Amino acid sequence: MFDRLEIRVLPRGPRWAAQVRFLVNGEDVVHGAVNGVVGEGGRGPFAQNALPVDRPSPFRATGEARRLFFGETACTAGCCGALSAVVQRTEGIVCWTDWEAPRDETPPLDLHFLGTLYDAELARAEADRSWRTDTTEQA
Repeated sequence: MFDRLEIRVLPRGPRWAAQVRFLVNGEDVVHGAVNGVVGEGGRGPFAQNALPVDRPSPFRATGEARRLFFGETACTAGCCGALSAVVQRTEGIVCWTDWEAPRDETPPLDLHFLGTLYDAELARAEADRSWRTDTTEQA
């Protein structure tokens, strides 16, 4: 059985620019289950970096394994750590594995997505620019 991915963008707030949330099987990878892996006040990747206008998203999975950032604690990654995983496509399956979590947190389990559905959800998120609210984010 494959995992199911949904990508959401949270609007800009008083502290952070618009940020991306990855829901897997209905649960937020960053903030799921009682404040999630990055803790209260943490954040996901900024939408302008995860869903850029001028190039494909870094979350596009290829045959090359790459470590990608999914979130950081409120005090920053340099202090208490960040949530990251290795993302790679193998024979039509996209895998998020080898998770690293902030200090004293339990990382998520490995996740496996059917490549066609993963690509479709990422393409949908890349095409939706409704979160862009000012010229800085539109550049």
